[in-house]
Amino acid sequence: MDSNAILADMQPIFRDVLDQPDLVVTRESSALTVEDWDSLSHINIVTGVEKKFKVKFTLGELQKLKNVGEMVDLVAEKQQGK
Repeated sequence: MDSNAILADMQPIFRDVLDQPDLVVTRESSALTVEDWDSLSHINIVTGVEKKFKVKFTLGELQKLKNVGEMVDLVAEKQQGK
């Protein structure tokens, strides 16, 4: 699955968790740029992404992520390793 498809599949997760039906996240989106993205919603986003893509993130991997694009890349990397 390519990064554009992964990002598209992540959109509903962000919209649902953040309760923003019209939200459009980009590779540059982060907790600093998206309204209502706090620590609790972050946990729910991560859990939703893990379930959707059948991957598991380590704490170290999550701490390094700076934006949605890096999460997309990490998902793609993990899927390649399967």
